[in-house]
Amino acid sequence: MGPLISCDDLLVTPSPQPPIEHTEPHGHNGHAHAHPGPSDGHSEDHAGSHADGGSDGHPPGRSHGHGHGHSHGHGPAAPVSKHLRRVIAAVLIPFAVAVFVGMVVLWPGGAPGHERTGVGFDRQTQQGVVTSIEQVDCKSVNAAQVPTTGSPSAPGGSGAQAAQTGDCKKATVEVTTGPDKGRTFVEVVQPGAPRQLEDGQEVVVAYAPDAPRDLQYSVIDVNRKLPMALLAGIFAAAVVLVGRMRGLFALVALVVSFGVLTLFILPAILQGSNPLVVAVVGASAIMLIALYMCHGLTARTSVAVLGTLVSLSLIGLLGSGFIDWAFLSGNTDDNTGLIHGLYPDIDMSGLLLAGVIIGSLGVLDDVTVTQTSAVWELHHADPSMGSRALYRAAIRIGRDHIASVVNTLVLAYAGAALPLLLLFSIANSSMGSVANSELVAEEIVRTLVGSIGLVASVPVTTALAALVVSADRPGSSPASAGAPATGPVRGRGRRRKR
Repeated sequence: MGPLISCDDLLVTPSPQPPIEHTEPHGHNGHAHAHPGPSDGHSEDHAGSHADGGSDGHPPGRSHGHGHGHSHGHGPAAPVSKHLRRVIAAVLIPFAVAVFVGMVVLWPGGAPGHERTGVGFDRQTQQGVVTSIEQVDCKSVNAAQVPTTGSPSAPGGSGAQAAQTGDCKKATVEVTTGPDKGRTFVEVVQPGAPRQLEDGQEVVVAYAPDAPRDLQYSVIDVNRKLPMALLAGIFAAAVVLVGRMRGLFALVALVVSFGVLTLFILPAILQGSNPLVVAVVGASAIMLIALYMCHGLTARTSVAVLGTLVSLSLIGLLGSGFIDWAFLSGNTDDNTGLIHGLYPDIDMSGLLLAGVIIGSLGVLDDVTVTQTSAVWELHHADPSMGSRALYRAAIRIGRDHIASVVNTLVLAYAGAALPLLLLFSIANSSMGSVANSELVAEEIVRTLVGSIGLVASVPVTTALAALVVSADRPGSSPASAGAPATGPVRGRGRRRKR
């Protein structure tokens, strides 16, 4: 009988038979040829360790046991048992079915139609191109538009002075799309305008059918499709170049996520469905598709999905409570006011909560996947670690992640609201009055609720992963402990590759 090998032991009882000492390197090399692939490299290292062990005077049996312990620590991570996979499936499959049924029930079938108001983004637009630029005296084209005051300190005063003394651009613009394709109109650009036009530049023009013919078209923006498309192409190329197939799947998941957002979430809200319910169903669909597509249909991904689901539920509960308690209406600027005017039945506070949930989802995915992978890799490095030891080791990684993610989230919201913060700074408003205004309070609630969910996702996901990965070990059954001498080595290789 050969040595008895257990998956939980790193040392192997040496055999008293002398021939094993003489033939040990050959037997180990035979094991390397019997199992090609990643184990070959480890087997060569282990053969070297046997030779070193003999030269140092250590017993060959002891060196043999150490070699197998090293191979055990660097093989593929042991999978969870069939029983745990069934438990995870019993939780996730009903959840996935519920998400699918929710999307079918709430599917909007497209955004509702309405007549254009001509206000803000709700305008008819076409594409155009600047065909010529002519320098003209601002007095001749802006005489009727000059304000009565010429003081630079008065609102519009400096612009009025520039209009009276400078040279303006008289641009001829041709409409290139729509029923009036080929029609031209004149756009006057003052020297102090933030958007200057150039000859040959592509622009976006607004159409006002009720205005006089000479004023029906006006330039509202420049056409940025080419640089935006080029930037998107560079991004996609970088993701695929570095991530390869995983990066390609990530891009596909990104396209699917935008599809769910534009084809389901936004139209369903416009159709009058509850924004919170739509956001929960849509975010859950995005989470399931993105995580499983990017990381595979594995128990590790399933644990990350469970951690994300628990954290999203916490964010939804906290967001709902504090939005109601703080009397946040969600109608704080021109865009939300326009939405409420066009669709008065939309619950604007529910729309605010939906934005909190969807905005937190992307960062939550990152945190939960990272923590789950950390637990699996720690178990891979030391399979003897129990659930408590795994949790303590992985939570130290999570604390560093928490600090960076929360700081990133806060700075992202602060960067988006930077012009607003500058206005409050110019007005010399106190920090208390700034935080109390509804416009800033919305961002504070959004940031803090999302951050609480992110912080909670670390211990929740880490605990779930530690419990799952250490609940049972498929290779520690009593039957494997009594196998023949060569059986445990090959048997372990088969268990490591499952």
